Amino acid sequence: MRTPFTVRLIRSTPKSGWLAIAVFAAITLIGVPLAHLALPESNPLHLSAYTVSLLGKILCYMVVAVAMDLIWGYAGILSLGNCLFFALGGYAFGMYLMRQIGRDGSYGADIPDFMVFLDWKELPWYWAGSDSFLWALFLVVALPGVVAFVFGWFAFRSRIKGVYFSIITQALTYAAMLLFFRNETGFGGNNGFTDFKRILGYGITSPEMRVTLFALSAALLIVCLVLGRYLVTSRFGRVLAAIRDAESRVMFIGYNPLHYKLFMWTLSAVLCGLAGALYVPQVGIINPSEMSPANSIEIAVWVAVGGRGTLVGAVLGAGIVNLAKSFFTVTVPEYWPFFLGFLFIAVTLYLPDGVVGLWRRLHARRALAAASDVVAVPQRLREQADSAHDSAAKGATA
Repeated sequence: MRTPFTVRLIRSTPKSGWLAIAVFAAITLIGVPLAHLALPESNPLHLSAYTVSLLGKILCYMVVAVAMDLIWGYAGILSLGNCLFFALGGYAFGMYLMRQIGRDGSYGADIPDFMVFLDWKELPWYWAGSDSFLWALFLVVALPGVVAFVFGWFAFRSRIKGVYFSIITQALTYAAMLLFFRNETGFGGNNGFTDFKRILGYGITSPEMRVTLFALSAALLIVCLVLGRYLVTSRFGRVLAAIRDAESRVMFIGYNPLHYKLFMWTLSAVLCGLAGALYVPQVGIINPSEMSPANSIEIAVWVAVGGRGTLVGAVLGAGIVNLAKSFFTVTVPEYWPFFLGFLFIAVTLYLPDGVVGLWRRLHARRALAAASDVVAVPQRLREQADSAHDSAAKGATA
């Protein structure tokens, strides 16, 4: 009889993991909203609108990092195209946000301002239904998922892997970026989508909407961590890890790697699309620069810094790098690319397992030292007892 999903998940996750998730949920779902809405600005614990938006953006990046870790750390597939799926989810929801502007735009028209500027008379056919929130959510999931599934089917079926897979995913992302830069595609060209007003009739910049988007980003990250933990500790995850380490041997014993790799690849794309949909209203803009090659490489850096093959490492890496980016781009913006390159080189040379790997080594060293002390104390007591016995024996003989 099969063990239920929840039982397997609880058994596979240590108590410390559930405690960490509970603390994180309490801080992000209760603490941050209260600090922003309930506390006055004069209170030192008050969180400003900028801080909440910045933290919400980083939470979205953390979801992308977890999605990247699922395919790179556990399936051995280094993708440089996750920012494409992130941007597709952002554009899919951005279309809905642009339609919600209505006649409040600069031109007071029923179509987005950039279309009026380009002398478009009506919406393109692929904008049909973009004023529906449910249709937008469907596109957020379906668009990255379908693109990933079709691309992955042909790539994995042709047994393309390693650096070749990384190159073609980068090429796909770059081609999409060039396509979205064109004004005639109907996605805003170089400027993309911006000047959003409302979501479901509520002001997008209102404090309540801001904390709602932040809480949704935190909830999505928790779901990704729980789902990822279940997958990597299940039978599916063990087969996936075997494919990562020795794909030919897995094929020899009767497994088809195509289905396992394709599922994880598509799931990763869907998670990136959801992160992109939450990212856009919090940042207030989406444009083709989100698909740039630099962004693709940066996602890999997040995972490498935190620790590839560890879900918590992906979260820590995204947080560390993006907080550092926020600091350096304000203080010394011209040196940020050099710092990022130095960080990646240093991690590659000296921390191949990332921050989590370093913590594990230090913890193991402390545990070994503690165990040595436990063994050494009885040994010293025995030596002292033997010395005292010898002294007593010598005294009696004398």
